[in-house]
Amino acid sequence: MSRKITKCVIPAAWMWTRFLPATKALPKEMFPIIDKPVMQMLVEEAISAWCTDIIIVTWRSKRAIEDHFDSNPELEDRLDKSWKFDYLKKVKGLNTMANICYIRQPYPKWDWDAILRTKNLIWDDPFLVLFWDDLVDHEVSAASQLVESFKKKWNPVIATVDVSDEEVSSYWVIETNSCDENEFKVDKFLEKPKSNETKSRHWVIWKYVLTSEIFKYLEKSESWSWDWEIRLADAFELMRKKRDIYWLNIKWTRYDTWSKLWFLKAVVSFALKRDDLKEEFSKFLKDLDLK
Repeated sequence: MSRKITKCVIPAAWMWTRFLPATKALPKEMFPIIDKPVMQMLVEEAISAWCTDIIIVTWRSKRAIEDHFDSNPELEDRLDKSWKFDYLKKVKGLNTMANICYIRQPYPKWDWDAILRTKNLIWDDPFLVLFWDDLVDHEVSAASQLVESFKKKWNPVIATVDVSDEEVSSYWVIETNSCDENEFKVDKFLEKPKSNETKSRHWVIWKYVLTSEIFKYLEKSESWSWDWEIRLADAFELMRKKRDIYWLNIKWTRYDTWSKLWFLKAVVSFALKRDDLKEEFSKFLKDLDLK
């Protein structure tokens, strides 16, 4: 196994109905936080953790993602002739950010299938996984925090955040009874438990560092459901019985762009941090009649 993480997998093949009709033609991953698509923010996060190879799993309606990171000679020429060199630099920089490749997922079989399809590109290397719906606002990216944690143990690391009692049942949580110098070992994965079924409030979010063994556990998992979904949690639970898996409570301000409300919160929060927007935008918010 390689001792260096250079590869990142970004699953982006889901169909999003929550934001219809906007997502009928525009991939949800390309929704902008002001002027930067969420997908670009994820690629930049992977690069911040020294990843050089980005594998994006898409499907037939997500061509806009590929076009975004491709060259656009006509646009570049127009910007050059208009002396808009700042914009030209931003546009041309997109196709040199990293080595980006794409794998098509022919059917929306969720996260397990998207990750499994990258097996022949990952080989035996450890790799980072970033899903589209968790954005980071911290001086040290969540990806960097996970990679640094992985280097200490050389075992899979899963990102978590602490949540309230009301939020526990929304996804899956981790139970643990042991820790070693702030590195916490997973003792059990619980799929959407009720708040009275566990004392844990460590909620798993969509960022991990995994080792290549995960592929054989994804292939072994037999938890098929009516919508063709095999939960990644099943593979993690199988893997945990053979080797240690750790979790890391991420330091950040987290924005879950899964929901409309949190997406709006992310846009407003990032706008208030920008020097070119914060003064006038703050005044606008204060002057709003919210009655």
